[in-house]
Amino acid sequence: MSEQVRAAVRGLLHVRPVPGAHRVALRAGISVLVPLLAVLALDRPGWSVYAAFGAFTSLYGRNHVHLSRAAMQASAGAALTVSVVLGVLVGTLESRAWVVVPVAAAVAALGAVLAAAQDWHPPGPLFLIFAFGAVASAPHPVSDVPVAAAVAGLSSLFALLVGNVGSLVRRQKSRPARLAHVWSWEPVRYAVAAVLAGGTATAVGIGHPYWAMVAAVAPLSARGVTAQLVRAGHRILGTLLGLLTSAALLAPQLSPYATVLVVAALQIVTELLVGRNYGLALLFITPMALLMGQLAAARPTGQLLFDRGVETVIGAVIGGAIVLCEPWLRARIATGQRRSER
Repeated sequence: MSEQVRAAVRGLLHVRPVPGAHRVALRAGISVLVPLLAVLALDRPGWSVYAAFGAFTSLYGRNHVHLSRAAMQASAGAALTVSVVLGVLVGTLESRAWVVVPVAAAVAALGAVLAAAQDWHPPGPLFLIFAFGAVASAPHPVSDVPVAAAVAGLSSLFALLVGNVGSLVRRQKSRPARLAHVWSWEPVRYAVAAVLAGGTATAVGIGHPYWAMVAAVAPLSARGVTAQLVRAGHRILGTLLGLLTSAALLAPQLSPYATVLVVAALQIVTELLVGRNYGLALLFITPMALLMGQLAAARPTGQLLFDRGVETVIGAVIGGAIVLCEPWLRARIATGQRRSER
């Protein structure tokens, strides 16, 4: 067993300290809770998916403060809103299943460029792919386009306000965007992961190909090969164990308002754990994602759990394979470039 693999195995169980996680968790919980309650109060549960992805704005900039965090969340919130609207547009197509894959690859590549330019934390386009894929997986009328833009945009704006109340009373210079390495290998690897995972899941005929795409790109945002392999392992093990908590929470068939309260609680717990151990966080991320989907459009629980498990394994294995093959591929590309320069 190589040293990288041994280090990855050790990393699966490592729990890191994360100071200040409770503040991030509380902001995220409020940012998710209020928009979801608002769409239920309007008797529009189908809009909950738009509201939820707009609220994901709160997940950005946890290590930044005030204006620096506001700038990061503003760009991330705008990108999330665009991803939601793009998902609705693709959802209006009759043959959307195969259209989703190349469009998701484009979202992955462009999202990686934007994430690098704006120095997003968490890095990478994972949430953009999640937002686009989840919305595009369901059929939509064209009339949903302005609704999705408004709901996701307002939810994003609310998360921005919740996350930056302190900046109203304290000023701090924002960090400049980091432009180095924007046009690099990163957009390509994210796009390749989305195409391979989404294409495989779609060809197999599983119901939620975007879960495979999300699982494939998740490891790529970590820094270093060992951390990426740990992330892939966490994605598989954490999700499979998370299916048990999901089954327990889906079984009672909670009312919409009870579901929203549980989702907000799961979001808080997720943010308390995600920086400490990604695998542990997935015990709560998995049921949170499934409950949000059920809130918008209920599906049979057994098939839902099966799809989530299989697609996660497919995606994470593909993501891990890309991580392991990348050094060889880089070397081949470099060799080809040197030959062409002679």
